[in-house]
Amino acid sequence: MKDILEEIVAYKRHEVEEFKRLKDRQLLEQEVEAMLHDSPAPPSMSQALTASATGIIAEFKRKSPSKGWIKEEGSAAIIPLGYQQQGAAAVSILTDSRFFGGDDAFITTARHSGVTLPILYKNFVIDEYQLFQARRCGASAVLLIAACLPKEECARLTRLAHGLQLEVLLEMHHEKELEYTACGADMCGINNRSLGTFVTDVDHSFRMAPLLPAGCVKVSESGISSPTVIKELRAAGYNGFLIGECFMKQEQPSEALHQFILQL
Repeated sequence: MKDILEEIVAYKRHEVEEFKRLKDRQLLEQEVEAMLHDSPAPPSMSQALTASATGIIAEFKRKSPSKGWIKEEGSAAIIPLGYQQQGAAAVSILTDSRFFGGDDAFITTARHSGVTLPILYKNFVIDEYQLFQARRCGASAVLLIAACLPKEECARLTRLAHGLQLEVLLEMHHEKELEYTACGADMCGINNRSLGTFVTDVDHSFRMAPLLPAGCVKVSESGISSPTVIKELRAAGYNGFLIGECFMKQEQPSEALHQFILQL
C-alpha cells in the first residue's frame, strides 16, 4: 500500500518553501515577537487535560486522505465554539490544506468566534517557520510527529516551540519512537492510526501505555468512538482523547459531543 505519510511530508516541504517565498521569515518572526510582548500566553493544553473530567480534545477535521471530504461545509466559526460550549477540554484544528482541507485561518476564526480553550495546531510540522505560523494564528500547542522528524530535529523544534509559548504534543506510533520522549514534549500522544496506511487500531494505545514515561500527560489519538473505550483508556493512564471523525461525520458535531459526554 502506498505510504501516505511519505507523500504528505514530501508535499509539505514544497509547501513550506512557498510560504517562505510569500512571506519573509523575518517579517513573520517580528509579528510573533510583538504578540509575545503584548499578549498573554495561550492557555495550557496539558493543564486543561489533567484538570478535565472528560479529557476530550474535539477535532475540527473537514477532510482526510483516506475518506475524502467528511464535512466540506464545516465552519470554523461555529463547530469549535460549539465544542467548547458542550464541554470539550481542548480543540484540535487541522491546518493542512491539501490533504485535510484545513487552513491556519481556521484557528484565527475560532478564536474570533469566542473559543478560549487550548487549541492544538494539527499539521505535519517539519520546519521552524511553521511554529511561527502556529503562534501567529492563535494556537496553544503544536503537534510534532516522531515519524516525520529526526530525534535531534524534534528536540530543536520543541525548544523553539517553548520559546514561542507553545506546548508540544509528541505523536508516536511505534515502540522504536519512544526514545523521542527525551525531547522535552509537554504531552505524549499515541496515534492509533498508522500514518503510512491509515489503518486504525485503538488497542495500540493500550499496548503502548505501560511503555510511556511515568507522570507524563498521555493522549490517545484517533479511532475512538465509544465512551466505554475512553473509560478504559483513562484506567490505563491516559489523560486526553483526541476525537474527530466520530463527531464531524454527524450533522451537528457539537451535539454529538454533548451526547457522547452524557454517556461518560
